[in-house]
Amino acid sequence: MWTKNNIPDQSGKTIIVTGANAGIGYETALALYEAGAHVILTCRDQHKADETLNKITEHTGKGSLETGILDLSSLASVKQFAEGFLQTHQQLDVLISNAGVMIPPASKTTEGWELQFGVNFIGHFALTGLLYPLIKSTPNSRIVTVSSMAYVRGAINFDNLKSEKDYDAMREYGQSKLADIYLSLELQRRIEATGDNVLSIAAQPGANKTELSRHMDTDAFAAAVERVGGLMDPWQGALPSLYAAVEPEAKGGVLYGPDQDGGYRGYPAEAVLLPHALDEAVAKKLWDFAEEVTGVSFPA
Repeated sequence: MWTKNNIPDQSGKTIIVTGANAGIGYETALALYEAGAHVILTCRDQHKADETLNKITEHTGKGSLETGILDLSSLASVKQFAEGFLQTHQQLDVLISNAGVMIPPASKTTEGWELQFGVNFIGHFALTGLLYPLIKSTPNSRIVTVSSMAYVRGAINFDNLKSEKDYDAMREYGQSKLADIYLSLELQRRIEATGDNVLSIAAQPGANKTELSRHMDTDAFAAAVERVGGLMDPWQGALPSLYAAVEPEAKGGVLYGPDQDGGYRGYPAEAVLLPHALDEAVAKKLWDFAEEVTGVSFPA
């Protein structure tokens, strides 16, 4: 049973956690701070970032903290954050792409993408690519992309990525989380082709009590809980991300998630991905599409 007590000393490491102000992101950042890392807490506004920093520093930790403003629904914000980070930091040991949005009312990013696809995938794709030169130059670095069991029901509809036809909140969420799996696995294939010393790893947290479900009405939430069989506390949901980020035995090109009840509860273990998540042709098509619409190309 792997817990945060198994985290090796992280002193000297620099780690970005997107969406660090709540839920799994907060627990991930806290555990890494306690283990000695220098953790960059990215949030959409300075007030949330400052609140998070103050809350974490109430705990005993060996590490250090800084904040960063990052709105993944705006590629301009992603670029501004990445450029600022590259100017002020000499290393990036781990990027944990954790931030996400789930089943909101129909809405879009600054560039017009359906919000879940834009934030969960497009924004993180651009961020990863813009930071990749520094990640590549940092020995034994890792990129952790947080997906969800919703990928199971996901499919990429290239003709409806801006809700041109219609909008189904849960369908679009599953699509975005499948896209994150494709991002992580395709990146690992490309890393292996270039020979870079980087691991790209996917993680999924299982079923957890977090703010992510805030857009669900009471009946829908109750039905979802009944379907998955109960919810874990966020600290436990953070463990797969932490395992992927720091465990020496973690492997690139795989998904880590809870080991019980079909991936909804338990402790970190390598998951068996469903066949549609392993479709390299769709992954490559999505990658090429993301490079075109973001103007970000990597690895190189």
